[in-house]
Amino acid sequence: MGNPSVLDDVFDNFINGVRLFKDREVLRHDYLPEKLPHREEQIRLLGQTVAPVLKDARCSNIFIYGQTGTGKTAVTKYVLSHLESKAKEYGASVKFCYINCRMTGSEYRVFANLSQNLGVAIPFTGLSVGEVFDRFRAGLDSSRIIFIIVLDEIDALIKDRGDAFMYELTRINETLHKSKVSIIGISNDLRLKEFLDPRVFSSLSEEELVFRPYDAGELRNILLERSKLSFQEGVLSDSALSICSALAAAEHGDARRALDLLRVAGEVAERQGAKVITEEHVRQAEKNIEHNRVVEALKNLTLHSTLVLLSVYHLNKSSATTGEIYDVYNELCGELGAGLLTQRRLGTLVNELDSMGLVNAKVVSMGRYGRTKKIRLEISRSLIKDVFGGDSRFGRLIDYSPQVSHKGSK
Repeated sequence: MGNPSVLDDVFDNFINGVRLFKDREVLRHDYLPEKLPHREEQIRLLGQTVAPVLKDARCSNIFIYGQTGTGKTAVTKYVLSHLESKAKEYGASVKFCYINCRMTGSEYRVFANLSQNLGVAIPFTGLSVGEVFDRFRAGLDSSRIIFIIVLDEIDALIKDRGDAFMYELTRINETLHKSKVSIIGISNDLRLKEFLDPRVFSSLSEEELVFRPYDAGELRNILLERSKLSFQEGVLSDSALSICSALAAAEHGDARRALDLLRVAGEVAERQGAKVITEEHVRQAEKNIEHNRVVEALKNLTLHSTLVLLSVYHLNKSSATTGEIYDVYNELCGELGAGLLTQRRLGTLVNELDSMGLVNAKVVSMGRYGRTKKIRLEISRSLIKDVFGGDSRFGRLIDYSPQVSHKGSK
């Protein structure tokens, strides 16, 4: 097993070394603080939207937009936990269920989770989505409640699976007699409308709430509040705090990123035996996080986004057109037995990979032949190989050699 004394040193240093952290959990992004600074306005608006359920009336569906780390999930959970205690006080029969669609991954799991929340058991697989939905609806109606469903990162599921399940959900009240449903959809993508059927969109977004990014000053406040709870007194330098806020504000006002930077900077400092977290520690943390962020982004891509990215990877040229990518994508879908998306949907997925910084897509003029989009990889090919090479589904696609590119090279 190698030399145990190396690990003894590592662990002993950790136990006996400088302790910078009081409670590092406070810097994790799923920690729900008692106060949510700079979000009072959104808390009030969401509170006003859901308040009717306290008098047993259905509240409007609401759609919440904003980039990652702007407080959408935290505000929603904060408002609903307060609503829950008020509902008990007033004897209103309200229940809510929070589902992260990226983690859940399929319509089947969404309806199964909703059913389990109502005490209706659903087998892990084996039923059709329609059957699961019917059981959910029957269980819901016999519960005699107002059910608030929070679908977080709803964009991930809709891009991967389409919006048929949303159509079912937004129409469900027409068939319920004793219960009512309200939906809170949360999306990190401001262009989700492009993916949704207009009917679904209009019934889903009866109210809309947009969360703007935090600025550097606001991020600094948020970090200062959290750092008091997470670090020992006096270990966080002012410059480290300021640069964390500045870096995250430049990125796009992402509090989640700012908290990650601060936490990792603390871990870097602690490992080096430093007594104070400095600007240099934040710089190192940024390098570590940036690499991990790209790897995470790749691992979390939906099926079709991965296939589009692998198509660009296989074309292996300075830039490819949407048409060329579509031809390779078509082959890769065939290899995996996955259903094809239309070329228009593929174009939207390319834009999405572009906004994540994984590819670069720019429109070029071809003179009298019109305009075309040129797409190239923004990340190293070796990184794509590392991430997908060992994957049970995509591993064999890395070594696959598409027919299309041979045709072109003859």
